[in-house]
Amino acid sequence: MAANKSKPEGFRLTEYLIFGAVTLVVAILCVALGSVNVPLSEFMKSVIIMTIRLPRVLCVALAGASLSVGGAAMQGLLKNPLADGTTLGVSGGASLGAVLAIALGLSIPGFPFAGTVLTAMLFAFISIITVLALAYKLDFSLSTNTIILLGVIFNMFVSSITSLLVTFAGEKVKTIVFWTMGSFAGCTYGNAAMLLGALVLFGGLLMLQTRELNAFAVGEDNARNIGVNVRQVKLLVLICVSALIGVCVSISGTIGFVGLVTPHMIRMVVGPNHKRLLPASAFGGAIFLMLSDLAARTFLNPRELPIGIITSFVGALLFIWIFYSSSKGGRR
Repeated sequence: MAANKSKPEGFRLTEYLIFGAVTLVVAILCVALGSVNVPLSEFMKSVIIMTIRLPRVLCVALAGASLSVGGAAMQGLLKNPLADGTTLGVSGGASLGAVLAIALGLSIPGFPFAGTVLTAMLFAFISIITVLALAYKLDFSLSTNTIILLGVIFNMFVSSITSLLVTFAGEKVKTIVFWTMGSFAGCTYGNAAMLLGALVLFGGLLMLQTRELNAFAVGEDNARNIGVNVRQVKLLVLICVSALIGVCVSISGTIGFVGLVTPHMIRMVVGPNHKRLLPASAFGGAIFLMLSDLAARTFLNPRELPIGIITSFVGALLFIWIFYSSSKGGRR
């Protein structure tokens, strides 16, 4: 009898260890390298390492994992390779909320950064609810094409409002413009704890929906026929993704292409099964964003580039290559 060479359905322990080891090596590399060289003998005692680089790298890794898992779930749910927080208007809505909080100086006594986080999450929820409500009015079945079309239009709408706020932001214009390009400068262990909590809660809920996401891959009607509550799963996934994006945007600004490109690259390695794709995407997104942040910190040393510039530049090139390879393969 021929051996069964098909890939296992779930993510195996050895794969967790391999992906985890690669992620750890990249994290150590990103902590060790920077604009200031730290001797190995003083590595663990260095203020730069323990208070600046380590919390920053943790935040970058967790944000990359969150954005990538959200993008993979969104693409699986909508069966569209262009689906992610940006195309659904969630990132734009979260960015509008964060910019509004910065421009108005909204804060909570004792938790100065919490105002931006909560406002970004609130606007992310409002954005996805608005898009879904409009889609429901136009198309009772909440078809994926209607949701994506309205998401793109909504994203353009909130971007225009964000630009209007920037115009009247006065002396805060420079801060807002730099923030909108994406940056993890000044991240703390508190930010890392917030990202970790969001990833565990909302990313964990997405991991529990892998069977349903696999069912969506063969069509909504087929998923409904095998007992999947299509509308409930859609709402749960969209809410979880909007929460993950809202937290990430409030801490780092808008960072494009992570949730769009990383799942495509990971899918080439582990296949389309969401039981393998989602956990692998978490590791892949963390690695991709950590390397992008390292490039942003060191490429023009001592000057730092906004990480959004790096991810957009690399992500756009990778995305073109992926689509070129896919279309070329499809013509054969």
